[in-house]
Amino acid sequence: MELSPQEFIFRSPLPDIPIPTHLPLYSYCFQKLSQFHDRPCLIDGDTSETLTYADVDLSARRISAGLHKIGICQGDVIMLVLRNCPQFALAFLGATHRGAVVTTANPFYTPAELAKQAMATKTRLVITQSAYLEKIKSFADDSDVMVMCIDDDYSSENDGVLHFSTLTNADEREAPAVKINPDDLVALPFSSGTSGLPKGVMLSHENLVTTISQLVDGENPHQYTHSEDVLLCVLPMFHIYALNSILLCGIRSGAAVLIVQKFEITTLFELIEKYKVTVASFVPPIVLALVKSGETHRYDLSSIRAVVTGAAPLGGELQEAVKARLPHATFGQVSFSLLFLKIN
Repeated sequence: MELSPQEFIFRSPLPDIPIPTHLPLYSYCFQKLSQFHDRPCLIDGDTSETLTYADVDLSARRISAGLHKIGICQGDVIMLVLRNCPQFALAFLGATHRGAVVTTANPFYTPAELAKQAMATKTRLVITQSAYLEKIKSFADDSDVMVMCIDDDYSSENDGVLHFSTLTNADEREAPAVKINPDDLVALPFSSGTSGLPKGVMLSHENLVTTISQLVDGENPHQYTHSEDVLLCVLPMFHIYALNSILLCGIRSGAAVLIVQKFEITTLFELIEKYKVTVASFVPPIVLALVKSGETHRYDLSSIRAVVTGAAPLGGELQEAVKARLPHATFGQVSFSLLFLKIN
């Protein structure tokens, strides 16, 4: 006897999370701008420069206008080949405001790998820094791809390379209004290639608004991020873990995001102490370095209320070791669906 299929729906006793998928990503992230206008948004760990929410919003709208001025249209793809820096965040936000699509690439990729991703995504503009300029130009010169540099450390003989100030000095009033649908693409990150060749992942405005809402909105959010938090961003923003669950979730919550360009354990401890980091997002190798460091006792790390790990499992022994180093913190792991799970 063939049984008829049955549907089982398991509902949480908690209220549903309101997910405003009708909003474009930029409008959603800055929906509470009036509440956080003068609060710190981005902190550059290298220079100590701090941008408020008002600064970031203005810069993003100027970048949107600048993109329009150089011919970037809604739906065009912009590739970011950058290490962690405020310009990464500003370029991403400006592109989303313009209705463009951002693909992110590891700056340590080879010229061939970068060229392949640019070709696969039909990239119109690459934003990079001088250290990676030559390998970008090796393929951009042979295609219809504009190249832009965020710093001044390149020679004037590199004709045709735009400077990031072309965007940041634009008049924000010239940013055209765009109608963005929820299913329009906003990001094209690439997989790491662990199960084959790297593949582009097509993320819409609705995709990212939904995942951010699941993490930080509603009465019982997974991450409990709030406007008094300082979020450590030492993980690469070209990866979806840092881009989504640190940068975008932080902005939605009105938190400050401390941007660290590269990992060095002593510098990390100094920055955590200086800026009183409250939420530290790591991967297991960083947790291992923290546990093995003999410097932990020299720094005040008591501001950390939560440690989040992801990208790989964190073994039980390592969990116990880091709890001993940071006994005041709550620990959790994020899965690839970006859900925060308490483990203590």
